[in-house]
Amino acid sequence: MNKEMLELELVPTLSQCIQTVAKKRHEETVRRLLTSEKNNRRLLETAALLKNFLETADFKKLRAESEALLTEGRKVKFVLRFDSGNLTFDMLRD
Repeated sequence: MNKEMLELELVPTLSQCIQTVAKKRHEETVRRLLTSEKNNRRLLETAALLKNFLETADFKKLRAESEALLTEGRKVKFVLRFDSGNLTFDMLRD
């Protein structure tokens, strides 16, 4: 991973869909930012990446695809990337 690119992994389960996992991670990141004594660039970038994902992803489609695999007993993870201001993500399956 180069210095300008931020990458996060989110792992949904049958009890927590990808949207819920992303929301919880965003809330945790914002909480850490608010309680941090110093300006943490990495936390700011993580919060921005998650916010962008939450605002733009088609969660109905992502839930349908990931939950179909999870019900088969397969593992799923989403890899989010923020590179030079652009959000990309992939759903990886075992």
